[in-house]
Amino acid sequence: MPSLSGKADVLFEDDDLPYEEEIIRNPYSVKCWMRYIEHKQSAQKSVLNMIYERALKELPGSYKLWYNYLRERRKQVKGKCITDPGYEEVNNCHERALVFMHKMPRIWIDYCQFMVSQCKITRSRRTFDRALRALPITQHPRIWPLYLRFARNLPLPETAIRVYRRYLKLSPENAEEYIDYLRSVGRLDEAALRLAAVVNDENFVSKEGKSNYQLWHELCDLISQNPDKVTSLNVGAIIRGGLTRFTDQLGKLWCSMADYYIRSGHFEKARDVYEEAILTVVTVRDFTQVFDSYAQFEESMIAAKMETTSELGQDEDDDIDLELRLARFESLITRRPLLLNSVLLRQNPHNVHEWHKRVKLYEGQPRQIINTYTEAVQTIDPMKATGKPHSLWVSFAKFYEDNEQIDDARTIFEKATKVNYKQVDDLAAVWCEYGEMELRHENYDQALRILRKATAIPARKAEYFDSSEPVQNRVYKSLKVWSMLADLEESLGTFQSTKAVYDRIIDLRIATPQIIINYAMFLEEHNYFEESFKAYERGIALFKWPNVHDIWNTYLTKFIDRYGGKKLERARDLFEQALDGCPAKYAKTIYLLYAKLEEEYGLARHAMAVYERATAAVEAEERHQMFNIYIKRAAEIYGVTHTRAIYQKAIEVLPDEHARDMCLRFADMESKLGEIDRARAIYSYCSQICDPRVTAHFWQTWKEFEIRHGNEDTIREMLRIKRSVQATYNTQVNFMSSQMLKATGNATGTVSDLAPGQSGVDDMRLLEQKAQQLAAEAERDKPKPKEKILFVRSDTSRSELAELAKQANPDEIDIDDDDDEDEDAEDAEPEEVQLEQKSVPTAVFGGLKDD
Repeated sequence: MPSLSGKADVLFEDDDLPYEEEIIRNPYSVKCWMRYIEHKQSAQKSVLNMIYERALKELPGSYKLWYNYLRERRKQVKGKCITDPGYEEVNNCHERALVFMHKMPRIWIDYCQFMVSQCKITRSRRTFDRALRALPITQHPRIWPLYLRFARNLPLPETAIRVYRRYLKLSPENAEEYIDYLRSVGRLDEAALRLAAVVNDENFVSKEGKSNYQLWHELCDLISQNPDKVTSLNVGAIIRGGLTRFTDQLGKLWCSMADYYIRSGHFEKARDVYEEAILTVVTVRDFTQVFDSYAQFEESMIAAKMETTSELGQDEDDDIDLELRLARFESLITRRPLLLNSVLLRQNPHNVHEWHKRVKLYEGQPRQIINTYTEAVQTIDPMKATGKPHSLWVSFAKFYEDNEQIDDARTIFEKATKVNYKQVDDLAAVWCEYGEMELRHENYDQALRILRKATAIPARKAEYFDSSEPVQNRVYKSLKVWSMLADLEESLGTFQSTKAVYDRIIDLRIATPQIIINYAMFLEEHNYFEESFKAYERGIALFKWPNVHDIWNTYLTKFIDRYGGKKLERARDLFEQALDGCPAKYAKTIYLLYAKLEEEYGLARHAMAVYERATAAVEAEERHQMFNIYIKRAAEIYGVTHTRAIYQKAIEVLPDEHARDMCLRFADMESKLGEIDRARAIYSYCSQICDPRVTAHFWQTWKEFEIRHGNEDTIREMLRIKRSVQATYNTQVNFMSSQMLKATGNATGTVSDLAPGQSGVDDMRLLEQKAQQLAAEAERDKPKPKEKILFVRSDTSRSELAELAKQANPDEIDIDDDDDEDEDAEDAEPEEVQLEQKSVPTAVFGGLKDD
């Protein structure tokens, strides 16, 4: 074949001629060469390589040509044995490329990966090093992952360690990866050193999201579980540093330190660590962790000793050692409640409840109990105490008292009274307990002296709630102490001394209603009745409603029992004072007491006036009951006819529910008196508030009344009223339906219009029709409004009754009209219903003068 180039004789085919001519015209165009190479992709490898070589000879700095050429050469040897000479040719090709492409990271990466695939360790390592030296530092992150993966896969940990050390100088934040590798290859000492450096670096941020405490805990686990391999660190100092640094996680750190000594074989040092831990931790969680680990350690020691003894035989020293270990373990389990209590007290040394529990734990050990009480009262600050600090002093004194050391108990109480408690009640409780102790030992004079001392006015007076003053200056206003002193004076003192104590309580304005009542009862027991009434008066002046209710109630009852009707005007004045400003909640009792006074000792009209006032003064819920009492008393005093006005007022005032009951009772009374028209008028009035659907009992009662006492006219009138009332209520219920009917009146069509095939109407139309009918009946039968009860029989013409008789009514009473009578009989008067006749008792009208 002819040659087109004077520099190289290249054989080519006929279809290569255009590409060769193009290259001859422009030999420095990468595009021309790439088109030619793409055209020759299916040619032999040697031909393709020759074309790449020609192109690179003309363009040795073309990255594109070198990259494609090297990729093609690597393809050509892929799958061959790594000892094949072709690999070395490809390596040489890469070396030639790096002469020009030494700043290209992609070429280095491909070359390094190709060398690693050939399993040439040293050459691969040197190639990685050359790449790192040739490339700028900004490109190093592309090389290091490959280099590290190559180093980790080598069975030469020393090489990988040296590679990692170089890498960490560039990227110290990846120290965790290095530590994991060191642990995987068993280089725990260096791993611990690196981990300690990471923990001490405050600026270190874990890529795995671990906190500083987690890293510290990993370090503790590493050094505690491998004491023989970690030799470059001071384990005790490291863990104790963690104890001062992480105070909320002390349990794990203490256990790690003890575990280190256990694995090192220093069992006594491990036991000392456990003892120190359970005596210093301040949370129950840490204590539980340490104690459980401690108990497990002791159990394992016992088990190991027993196993050794069974294998090697048993001698006397082994028995002693085993007994010692068992005794130590039993002592540990026994001490657990006390140790736990110590933890809680270290957590809050001012917890009174825990000090009491600690005393119970020492039950049967008097010396320890005394020491515990002494430590408690010296440790607790009353201002910071949780609970009642005075209870410790009282329990301390009772302990001496139970052991018959009364003088020591008195000493404790004397010291307790000088403590600056947070609240006055605490000091008052101490004084009262002090006095009760003397009473238990029958030292009555001593008890009185103690309480008189407690209530003595100090040199510097202070308000009871002034927290800036010590409680010793405020205890003289404590009602607890004064109440006990009053009880003692009543039992042991004189009348004058007791009266002086009560007067002093009232003067200090610390009395309660019960104190006032007790004072008055005390005076009454000694027959000082007027003095007791004065005590009530003083109490009334001190308190307001509702606190004064009990005092008034007791005062009025005692006054009536004492004087009865002798001082009626004074009693009336007292009742008026009590009722002045009395809330409705408490008025009922006083009004009933007042009315009872008037009934027994005063005038009946006054009693009635009191009852009438009571019906307006009591609460709304009690008015019905008050009216019932009023009516009953009025009937007993004046007779039943006097109750008519009361009934009328009750019906006007009470709500509908109670008004119906009153109407029924009122009507029943009138019917018994023979006043049938009055009773009928009452029923007619009450019907306006009785919905037939709800109050069927009322309408049944009225119907039975008309059957007994009425005639056809009255029955028809009753039915007309019932229908009218029912229509009124139905109209109210169906108001919305009526509105909907009006709104749809102008609609284009109904359901029937839209669906003429349907013979019936829907439920809505039936409801609308019913509403129209009821509204029309209500308008026609609407009764005239009645503001008051009418006692006049209504005049209904016979024509109206005949018209009503024609209307269909489901509630109408069948009067058995003769259907066969002719039409002329319609004008005749309707048949009268046979009604029951009763004679009116003469007691209603009184006696009549004899003829």
